[in-house]
Amino acid sequence: MRRDLLKYILGLLLFGSNGVVASFIHLQSQEIVLLRSILGGVFLLGLFFLTGGRFTIRQHKKDALFVVLSGAAMAADWLLLFEAYARIGVSLGMIINYCGPIIVIICSAFLFSEKITVKTLLALSAALIGAVLISWQGVQSGIDRFGLLLASLSAFAYAAMVILNKMSKNITGMQNATIQLTVTCVVVFLYVCVRNGLHITIPSESIVPVLWIGIINTGLGCFLYFSSISSLPAQTVSVCGYLEPLSAVLFSVLILHETMLPLQILGAVLILSGTMILNTKQKRQTTGRMTRQKRNHCDILHLHVR
Repeated sequence: MRRDLLKYILGLLLFGSNGVVASFIHLQSQEIVLLRSILGGVFLLGLFFLTGGRFTIRQHKKDALFVVLSGAAMAADWLLLFEAYARIGVSLGMIINYCGPIIVIICSAFLFSEKITVKTLLALSAALIGAVLISWQGVQSGIDRFGLLLASLSAFAYAAMVILNKMSKNITGMQNATIQLTVTCVVVFLYVCVRNGLHITIPSESIVPVLWIGIINTGLGCFLYFSSISSLPAQTVSVCGYLEPLSAVLFSVLILHETMLPLQILGAVLILSGTMILNTKQKRQTTGRMTRQKRNHCDILHLHVR
């Protein structure tokens, strides 16, 4: 279990450093996403087969459709989020994007008949106030408003990705991640071709960070995440999952020297607190449903694809 925990934590830290690594790549955000998805997808696909993985798409065609749609939503999430990183910074982009799990809870109440309790409403209110504080002080300080909009839209794209993924009952784990990443690669490829044409020239100083974010952060990160999460207690997965947004903020402050204004820090605390309240609520409602709990936490903490 200790080995799996170390793999899981390392995976989260790799995901948390995505924005920082991307800042050293001198390409447009959509080009970074394309290269990341290609390198990560090829690497993960190779690991999937090397570890004995087999696709079961033919046996579960309906589930495969949900995973494919989830992969398309993941492509939108990446494109929006990485452009937000470039416009408003990694720390603010990540925190606003982290409203995604809150949106999932709201939508799940209607789509999956999940009950909304007083504690849920409290958590949603905290996250909403947090997002308003971050956006309000950002606008007051002259931050890129379109960047704030992109980060907000990425949270909705993330929610769509998770909800579609939850609808797939039989295609999970490494197979799920491999299919998703492959679809993401195809969607981003088509988007880049239509928008700019496929004319990417990688500056020499960007080659190493491109390889790093594609192979290490994405490919190896997904492998570490999915090869460990099923062996860990759901509470451990839930608590440690906060390492990703927290490490993203920490890395951006220490390495990129980004700063957050007082109300933005308060907003970040409210958003993270709201998500923690929801996870605490889930843990208390899962007696006798540990297997399902692990899957739910895997879905909600699907932040490895940030």
